Amino acid sequence: TVIRAAILIQNWYRFTMARLEMKRRYSLSIFQSIEYADEQDQLQLSNFFTFMLDHCTHPDSGKDKNQRNTEILPHVSQVVDEGLYLPDFEKIDVPDSYYGPRLSFPLTVDDASALLHAFRNEQLLHARYVLQLLHETRRVLKEMPNITHLSTSYSREITVCGDLHGNLDDLLLIFYKNGLPSEQNRYVFNGDFVDRGKNSMEILIILFAFLLIYPNDFHLNRGNHEDYIMNLRYGFTKEVSKKYKDHGKQILCLLRDVFSWLPLATIIDSKVLILHGGISDTTDLDFLNALERNKVRDHIHVGVILFSFKKIAVQMLISNCTIPDAPTTVWKPQLVKGVCYLQILDILWSDPRSQNGCRPNKGRGGGCYFGPDVTAKLFKRYNLKMLIRSHEFKPEGYEISHNGKVITIFSASNYYEEGSNRGAYIKLNPELIPRFVQYRVSKYTRRQNLWERVGTIESSALKSLREKIYAHRSELTRAFAQYDLNGTGKISVNDWAAVMESVLQLELPWRMLRPHLVQMNPDGGVDFMSCFYDLKIGQPIKEVQPTLVETLCRYRKDLEIIFNIIDKDHSGLISLEEFGQTWKLFTSHLGIDVHDEDIDKLVLSIDYNKDGHIDFNEFLEAFHVVHRLE
Repeated sequence: TVIRAAILIQNWYRFTMARLEMKRRYSLSIFQSIEYADEQDQLQLSNFFTFMLDHCTHPDSGKDKNQRNTEILPHVSQVVDEGLYLPDFEKIDVPDSYYGPRLSFPLTVDDASALLHAFRNEQLLHARYVLQLLHETRRVLKEMPNITHLSTSYSREITVCGDLHGNLDDLLLIFYKNGLPSEQNRYVFNGDFVDRGKNSMEILIILFAFLLIYPNDFHLNRGNHEDYIMNLRYGFTKEVSKKYKDHGKQILCLLRDVFSWLPLATIIDSKVLILHGGISDTTDLDFLNALERNKVRDHIHVGVILFSFKKIAVQMLISNCTIPDAPTTVWKPQLVKGVCYLQILDILWSDPRSQNGCRPNKGRGGGCYFGPDVTAKLFKRYNLKMLIRSHEFKPEGYEISHNGKVITIFSASNYYEEGSNRGAYIKLNPELIPRFVQYRVSKYTRRQNLWERVGTIESSALKSLREKIYAHRSELTRAFAQYDLNGTGKISVNDWAAVMESVLQLELPWRMLRPHLVQMNPDGGVDFMSCFYDLKIGQPIKEVQPTLVETLCRYRKDLEIIFNIIDKDHSGLISLEEFGQTWKLFTSHLGIDVHDEDIDKLVLSIDYNKDGHIDFNEFLEAFHVVHRLE
């Protein structure tokens, strides 16, 4: 009896743990699929900027096209260099009422300690010191090579950290566990310092401060989120504008230039290559080390359509061949620039996969998937032993692939939700043997048990998925109707899963998720409209057509980025004319069928005080998915 009871308990435990693991895995798959789909939308939006520049008009028809575009889209069409090279921070007064850190340059360890103490207590560094810090950081970065070479012979170990994404608590915990940077305690931070989290600015200030104090022992690589357009979408621009209302524009402008000077990679002992994303079959470290990295700003603007032409472009450049009927002086500068963009796009956006070969990264929409053979080829060419990269969420904070040759390190714990993952960092000794240190920051005084953690993750993931589903309601409804020939409102599970994947393209286990998303009839049919029952789109104006409301909801993030670019003074207001013109261009580019009179009616109705301007942040916030239970 005792043995049978023990076996029953053991079986129950195994079943429960397996069920929890299944829930955890599909929840993380949901988060990651939605994240990558969002990145695809971001790249599609980049193509829209090119379309917009070609179609924008200006009342002053006497100005040439480039000048008109510069006025309408100053941040997209060219780099705004005003004030970048003049240290205007000296003109900013620091009032006596300011009790935060007062920095003096050159910085010391005491200054860094003061910053850490201030940020633990949620204090802001005054804008005057932020601008001076950025000015000094750019000066130091400009003297650094594209690829930094380090040696372990001068210290016992080097610590490599991955994505932080604005999670200050993770950075503070790393320093607590591993010690502050010093000449004996060297660090490499591998990009994606900003976006998503709420303390990206504080992280940058701390990292830049230690870079200035220990320029030979503290190193930073650029990530794909150290990019102006990415920051518009994923929160960093909004964070800076909110924290530094009076000087946010200057800070953002200077940061854009600082990001362009960040090194692209680090090599340790000529054996370990550290870069943010990955490699491709055309990655050329010599070429990367020689290009002018600051000229390749906002790399996300490069359309992934160039991927299919990459091999031939690189080959043409290497062989110095010519194009018929086109002088070299015409095509070669453009070809060189294109190859520079593609080389950087690959190292910032690519992901490793177990299959051999190199193919477009359809998950993210940029970079490539590279296999073990691609890794082996690069290692043989440059006599490398290991590739350390970040860029990719990992539940345990790290992952080893390609027979131990590729290591992914991810340092942002609780990335999707509290308890969703651990963070980690790597310690490399002189023998170049990696040692992993894992951690998880917790905001709870009582530690959650496994059941509670998985439940929280699952609930948050399903909520995000339902919002994604509702934003595609019209497309899904039309697709469901093709299988419901008799108009019963019911289809088979197989047909329902096929429709969900064909429309959303998230590569999720829809059969497993079905009980959480739709209702079943007693006869086994899926009530496909039930996946919309618990959701609605909040809308302030009842007269607006439902299709227009759904469109606004679906493209809310894209519109927010576009409007922020048009909003030159960051006031949150744009004119009715700009709003209408931008919307019509956007719908035309994406092929969205919305009548002009509908949007004109909407624009007029939301100009509440009739001053000819729209507060677009409030407007876009109104059009979002609402869960009825909330």
